[in-house]
Amino acid sequence: MTTLLADRLSVAATAASRLVDPFGRMITYVRLSVTDRCNFRCVYCMAEKMTFLPHAEVLRLEELDRLCSIFVGLGVKKIRLTGGEPLVRRGVMALFQSLSRRLRSGELGELTLTTNGSQLARYADELAACGVKRVNVSLDTLDAGAFAAISRRGDLTSVLAGVDAADRVGIKVKINAVAQKGLTEDCAAPLIRWAHGRGYDVTFIEVMPLGDVVGEWSQRFLPVADLRASLSKQLTLLPTPYRSGGPARYWQVEQTGGRVGFITPMTHSFCESCNRVRVTCSGRMYLCLGHEAAVDLGQVLRASGDDAEVAAAIRAAVARKPKGHDFGARAAGAPPGAARPISLTGG
Repeated sequence: MTTLLADRLSVAATAASRLVDPFGRMITYVRLSVTDRCNFRCVYCMAEKMTFLPHAEVLRLEELDRLCSIFVGLGVKKIRLTGGEPLVRRGVMALFQSLSRRLRSGELGELTLTTNGSQLARYADELAACGVKRVNVSLDTLDAGAFAAISRRGDLTSVLAGVDAADRVGIKVKINAVAQKGLTEDCAAPLIRWAHGRGYDVTFIEVMPLGDVVGEWSQRFLPVADLRASLSKQLTLLPTPYRSGGPARYWQVEQTGGRVGFITPMTHSFCESCNRVRVTCSGRMYLCLGHEAAVDLGQVLRASGDDAEVAAAIRAAVARKPKGHDFGARAAGAPPGAARPISLTGG
């Protein structure tokens, strides 16, 4: 066989292994929750008294690593570890260390995480050594009192120390804030100025009616259009074509030179470019944040040592991926888009 023919066959085999949904969207991004537990109890995310999954249902780190390897073999190029709070999972750095070999080989393009920042000061050096280049930090306000009320048990000082640690080791930070009526209108501009002063992008996300927060959803929901109108009284927002590869739409802030993004699951669909699936710490793969349909990859994984069977289950599920969520269509009555808490699938 000639080298040219072998190369062509290799390319064809790689293309055939990729995950493509019924609408032609290539799935290259997995958000993997490594735990449903968190050291905070943010009001838009979790109930104050949570019932967590039994330990026996949570996949071992070795099982999560195996699952990630199967996804990489199917063409996934980006893995984001989430929670709950991923850095409270005991031994989680062993998973980062194992996955880092995929970065070094070039099989995986990016390994990153979303965190509340409280453990970053402890783990920033190890994360950087594992090849983590970027991190999303959830931070809704710089007001310590408001922060404590939102998180119920969080300490703003520890989060800011974590952000400083990420800066120190060269990990690029992006700030994620949940837009909340009666809070974000006053907190957003100071947060933007602070973040832009440190070179961070900021993204505001509309509250979604998921899990236990659905009863309070209408009291918390702040449409992005209203937030932009509020911000425009203090800052000049200029449209920009910049895209980060996710659902955020960005604006340039004239006064700071930085970018502010808005994610609009309730008021504007962004599903046409969806390239992701979400997997819980028990191995349930959700094809859309706003739908309950899922496949139990954990069960398949534990029942078989054959990775091909797990890959087949992933393919069969992706073949049923819906066109998009319908939060907005149901927003008037504020019913839940899904019964599970957002902490289970990692947002």
